[in-house]
Amino acid sequence: MDLWLLFLLVTSLLVVSFTHWVYRWRNPKCNGKLPPGSLGLPLIGETIQFLIPSKSIDMPPFIKKRKMKYGRLFKTNLVGRPVVVSLDPDFNYYVLQQEGKLVELWYMDSFGKLLNSDVTGTATGYIHKYLRNLVLNHFGPEALKANVISQLEETIDRKLQVWSKLPEFEVKKNSASMIFDITARMMFGYESEKSGENIGESFTDFLQGIISFPLDIPGTPYHNCKKNQKKALKLITDLLNERRDNPEIRKGDFLEQIVEEMKTHDFMTDEFCIFVMFGLLLASFETISATLVLAIKYLSENPSVVELLEEEHEAILKNRENPDSGLTWNDYKSSMTYTHYVMKESLRLASVAPGILRRVVQDIHVDGYVIPKGWTLMVVPSAIQMNPDTYEDPLTFNPSRWKNIGANTTAKNFIPFGGGARTCAGAEFSKLLMGVFLHLLVTKYRWEKIRGGEVGRSPALGFGKGFYIKLSAKQG
Repeated sequence: MDLWLLFLLVTSLLVVSFTHWVYRWRNPKCNGKLPPGSLGLPLIGETIQFLIPSKSIDMPPFIKKRKMKYGRLFKTNLVGRPVVVSLDPDFNYYVLQQEGKLVELWYMDSFGKLLNSDVTGTATGYIHKYLRNLVLNHFGPEALKANVISQLEETIDRKLQVWSKLPEFEVKKNSASMIFDITARMMFGYESEKSGENIGESFTDFLQGIISFPLDIPGTPYHNCKKNQKKALKLITDLLNERRDNPEIRKGDFLEQIVEEMKTHDFMTDEFCIFVMFGLLLASFETISATLVLAIKYLSENPSVVELLEEEHEAILKNRENPDSGLTWNDYKSSMTYTHYVMKESLRLASVAPGILRRVVQDIHVDGYVIPKGWTLMVVPSAIQMNPDTYEDPLTFNPSRWKNIGANTTAKNFIPFGGGARTCAGAEFSKLLMGVFLHLLVTKYRWEKIRGGEVGRSPALGFGKGFYIKLSAKQG
C-alpha cells in the first residue's frame, strides 16, 4: 500500500510539474501584453509548420496564414525560441536602425553553428564597422569602379562560352559555382581550374540546409551543409596559412589585407578571420545565384522584356568609341536604366533570405504590445516585398513598375540586402555582377527553357526540380 501511495504521489507531482511547465511555455513572462499568436507545441513550437514547403513565389503560407489571422505583428516559436514576426514596414525600418540599442544581430541555431556565431557574433560596434570598411575596400563602389568590372566581364564571358557548348545545363548549380569562383578569387585568389575539386558546386542550395533543424545525421540537409562547410573552411585555412608562410606573395586581395590586419588587432584571430571569410562567401553566392536564376526564368517567359533589354544593351555597344573595349562603370550606372528595373524586380520577387533576425536587448513597445527582452524579432522580406498595398499585382514580374517607385517607398518596402547598420556591404557588387551577366547574356546569346523552373519556398526560395536551359550563341 505504501508503495502504491508513493507511486501516486510521484505521478501527481510529475503531472503537476508538466502542467505547470506547459502553462509557463504558453504564457511566458512579459511586462505588458504580448502580440497575438501561438507558441505551438512545447520544445518544437511551430517549427514544423514554418518549414513546410510551398509551390509559390508568394510569401510562405506559414506567414500568410498568420498575417490574415493576427495582423502584421504576431508571436510564434521556432526551434524552441520565442519569436515575434513583424510584417510592418514602418516598424521594421525603425527597429533595424536601432542596432546596438533595441536589438542586436542573431542567427538561428543551425546558421549560428555553421558561422560559429560564438566567435563572429562578437562583431558589434567598432569591430563591425571595422570589418564593414574592410569589405567595402574590396567590394564597395570605388573598388568596383577601379578594376572589378573588367574581371567580372572576363570571367562571366568565359563561363557563358562553356555553357553554350552544352546540350543543356542546370542554371542554379552552375551560376552558384560561377559566383563562388568569382567571389573566392577576389577574396583570396582561389582558382577552381587549379583545384582538385570544384568546391563551388558543393554549395548549391546551401541555404536550404541552413534553415533546417540542426541535426547532424547523415542524409539530413544540415549534415550536408556541415560537410560542405568543412571543405570551405579547409580551403580558407590552407590559403591563410600559405599566405602567412609566404609573405612575398602579393595579390592585393581581401586575404592579403586580412593577414596584415591580423598583425595589429588582437580580435583578428585565425578562427575569427576564417569564419568571417566563410560568411562573406556564403552571403554572396547563394543570394546572387538564386536571383539570377529567377531573372532568367522570368525573362524566358517574357520575350517583350528581353527585347527591351536587348535594345538597351545594343545601344551601349553602338555608343562605344572602341568596339573592342569592355563595359565601363558609366555604362553600368548611366546606360542600364531598364536593366536596373529588371534587377530590382528580380530581387523583389526572389526575397532569398526567409527572414532577417534580431535579438531584442530591451523591451520594445509597439501598437500596445510588448516584445520582451531576450526574444527574437523576425522581419520577413517576402512579406514586405509582396505586399499588394505597395506593389500592384505583386506576384507578376513587371520591371516597368519601377519607373514610378521612388526612394521613399523603397527605403521601407524593398529590403533585399537587409537594413540599418547591417545592410549588406556587398550590395553594389551583387548588383554589378547581375548587370554584367545580363549584358553579356542578351548581347551574345539566345536561350530556351528545356525543363524545370518550378519555384517555391521552404521557406527559402528554391527550384525543386532545377531549371535547365539551352544556351546558343547569336549569329553575326
